[in-house]
Amino acid sequence: MSEAGGRLAARMTRLSFVDGRRAAELLTGPALPWWDPERNQPVDDEAAVVVAALGRTADPDAALAGLAGIAAQPEGAAVREALQREPMLRSRLLAVLGVSSELAAHLQQHPADWTVLLGDLDTAGAAERLAGAVGADAADPVTGTGGRRAAYTGPDALRRLRVAYRRELVAIAGRDLAGDLDLQTVTEQLADLAGHVLQAALAVAAAALPADAAPARLAIVAMGKTGSRELNYISDVDVVFVGEPVGDVDTDAALATATRLAGETMRIGRQVAWEVDANLRPEGKDGALVRTLASHCAYYERWASTWEFQALLKARPVAGDLDLGRAYQEAISPLVWTAAERPDFVADVRAMRRRVIEHIPAQVGARDIKLGAGGLRDVEFAVQLLQLVHGRGDESLRVPETLPALAALRDGGYVGRDDAVSLIDAYRFLRATEHRLQLRRLRRTHVLPEDPEQLLWLGRAMGYRADRRGDARAVFEAEWNLHAREVRRLHEKLFYRPLLESVARVPSEGLRLTPAEAGRRLAALGFARPDAALRHIESLTSGLSRRAALQRTLLPVLLNDFADGPDPDAGLLAYRRLSDDLGTTPWYLRLLRDGDAVASRLAHVLGSSRYVARMLGRSPESLRLLGSLDELHARDPAELLAAMAESAARHEDPAEAVAAARGQRRQELLRTAFADLLDLSDVAEVCQALSNTTDATLEVALQVATRAVAAGAGLAELPLRFAVIAMGRLGGAEVGYGSDADVLFVSEDTGDDPETANRLAAELAGRFRALLAAPSSTDPPLAVDADLRPEGRSGPLVRSLESYRRYYARWSSAWEAQALLRARFVAGDADLGRRFLAMIDPIRFPADGVSPADLVEIRRLKGRIDGERLPRGADPTTHTKLGRGGLADIEWTIQLLQLSHGHALPGLRTTRTLTALSAAEEAELLTGEQVATLSQAWRFATRIRNALMLVRDKPADQLPTSGSELVAVARVLGYRAGSDPGQLVDDYRRAARRARRVVEQVFYGP
Repeated sequence: MSEAGGRLAARMTRLSFVDGRRAAELLTGPALPWWDPERNQPVDDEAAVVVAALGRTADPDAALAGLAGIAAQPEGAAVREALQREPMLRSRLLAVLGVSSELAAHLQQHPADWTVLLGDLDTAGAAERLAGAVGADAADPVTGTGGRRAAYTGPDALRRLRVAYRRELVAIAGRDLAGDLDLQTVTEQLADLAGHVLQAALAVAAAALPADAAPARLAIVAMGKTGSRELNYISDVDVVFVGEPVGDVDTDAALATATRLAGETMRIGRQVAWEVDANLRPEGKDGALVRTLASHCAYYERWASTWEFQALLKARPVAGDLDLGRAYQEAISPLVWTAAERPDFVADVRAMRRRVIEHIPAQVGARDIKLGAGGLRDVEFAVQLLQLVHGRGDESLRVPETLPALAALRDGGYVGRDDAVSLIDAYRFLRATEHRLQLRRLRRTHVLPEDPEQLLWLGRAMGYRADRRGDARAVFEAEWNLHAREVRRLHEKLFYRPLLESVARVPSEGLRLTPAEAGRRLAALGFARPDAALRHIESLTSGLSRRAALQRTLLPVLLNDFADGPDPDAGLLAYRRLSDDLGTTPWYLRLLRDGDAVASRLAHVLGSSRYVARMLGRSPESLRLLGSLDELHARDPAELLAAMAESAARHEDPAEAVAAARGQRRQELLRTAFADLLDLSDVAEVCQALSNTTDATLEVALQVATRAVAAGAGLAELPLRFAVIAMGRLGGAEVGYGSDADVLFVSEDTGDDPETANRLAAELAGRFRALLAAPSSTDPPLAVDADLRPEGRSGPLVRSLESYRRYYARWSSAWEAQALLRARFVAGDADLGRRFLAMIDPIRFPADGVSPADLVEIRRLKGRIDGERLPRGADPTTHTKLGRGGLADIEWTIQLLQLSHGHALPGLRTTRTLTALSAAEEAELLTGEQVATLSQAWRFATRIRNALMLVRDKPADQLPTSGSELVAVARVLGYRAGSDPGQLVDDYRRAARRARRVVEQVFYGP
């Protein structure tokens, strides 16, 4: 190569041509004389514009070669002149030549076809042009004997139709690649073009029929992407054929004609453009190619699988007898919108998607933008599933195209706005990528190339240029990875949304909440006051707001869930109140729609528990806890204490600081109640979680009160140590939802003014109790009960460690020693608490055990409790605390063993009932059967007390023996809906009787 030739080639390379020498030859040749080799620059400004445009194409070398081939034809001068004069043509033609080698070859063979890229796309004349290519009339339907048949047949007809089809393809592709058409318009035009080709092919097929063929009507119904008008450039065109006789013609003869027409139409379509696939017909490949309308309907009503209804979502008549096609569509459509009521419909659709992924070859799975994870099918399956489930009650969703369906799902509140934007953007990207891949050689493909040069071409074909991420290839890969991740995330979120299965279980009539239909449905569901329930529904769903639309989606499911609960009316009322409080909060309805079964969980807890309904009304943000079962596990005590302390520390005012801590307590109470109602915790875990919450609340409140009292006294710190000792159920970590905090207060002065220290200690205890018991509209108070202190209410609220020592040494009675078995340090000075517990150990675990006199006293006191403290009218067989075999019986029994043997047996030195029972078994003080009996009864009684609080929102010990409260308690305890609630009463009485026998053997025994 000469030096001048080398410079020329180098300049071409800088203009993006890979083969600079070949580019120089073409641009200085007779067909494209746009480059001056002497000056090594374009011959003029117009030529410079064209050359620069060539360099910007996806494949400048291919674009230049293709253009040279066109320009070498007799029309070459016109092409060159138009390119220099018409920017729109330049953009369209060069884009086609740089992307599609097949369309470039077509334009070289048919150089006049470049003119289809001028002006606007002529969509109206496409049908006539395709029909005219074979000498038919697009306006006439083609039947077995009527309508205008094609004038051309055989190879000539195929050639003419193929050329006409490619010409239309050039017109669409040029405007697509130049950015003059949006994705939806492109896919619609491609689908319409497919219909026109089928119509022309049918005319050619009809022309080949023998003269004696029986008259028949034949409708070609497009399925898949053709039916939904979102076709690719190269794709199987899915069809179903419907045939009917004309007049009195024999049906079998007519179907024979229609079948011949259908088969020939498929063959012509395959040779002209793409595969025509009829495998979506009833019975697939094994079924008849053509069926009558009645046969189609009978099959779909009786035999069709779930996937077939999903396919019918996109059915649309496109060729042949369009009246027959529309009759098919009208007959089939109602079946589509009831398919979601089929058993396991949602599971079947999900399983079908999994099977698609499983059958993708491993070597291409990650690069398959259609079938692979994060690909087009993930978007389409999610959208179609949402449509089929929700479209039964919302006709706005009954659209076949993916992008309009996504917009409808967004507008209806079924998909979040941000999620819809992400899916729409990703879908457009994926379809555009698929189109570029297929245009290259007009082959059906949806797998990204591995070759870096091919990926670079693809990036340029998509319009990407180098940026901070790298060259066009790197930019494309970054965009692909981003969209694929987002599609996969949203597919998992939407496709596996628990709400879908719940909605699918609601009958179609239940999705249309018109007043009359809703009223009847509410009564049938078991709402005691349908009129009031209907008012709640109308309040929630009236209007055109997005909030109302979301409620219309949620309520049919929630009504079923409320109906499954013990009190549907209370559940719906609580839900309305919560929705009124939170309806304008952005996350609320979105959480119910998208969260992992949040709506059903919420309905369950609201319909089961007045306690939860009231608490949620005060703390609606706690609803977020239902979004994840992991969030319902009890928090680590240290983490909980730190969170409470941090909340309190944000406030200088003591009342506000403790209110903040109480707010945290409210959330923890709801966390525990949610887990309890959803059967995620056993009774011991519930009691422990409630006790941990109380412990942390007491500690933080004491810290706040200490600072407040010190500040009030003008001191940097108080001249004393102060400890709170838990007693009763709190000491045993067996707190229930309605339990007070039983405590003792112990102090120790650290200065030289004991009187002042005592006064400040009393003030601290009083302030501490007042802060926790202060009335609040948002959180429940925590009553701190110190009545178990020496001398009861008559004694001082706070005593020093030495005062307690003197009192217990001189005055302690058997019941006080028994009460101290539950003593546990809970808040304040840990060292002081430890020393207090060490001081009382000899009292509660006496070295000589229980003396005969103390034993008599304990049994006498227990007898008084049994005889006097049981409320008037209470049933001793079902009173969980003081009844026979109830909590008091069990706890006094094990406590007697602790008093008698605790000094010698360290395992008995525990504040917890169940732990003490296990230790008694290990020490052979009780048999394994006795421990199992007492433990079972204790758990049962404790669960009932907790359930009563959850159901009534009031503490109670008496198990109801009939009525709605018994039903509600039974449901909370896990008894099935519809079962006899009296079974709960029988079960408890049986457990209590057995426990009482053990109590009589051990507590009242010799």
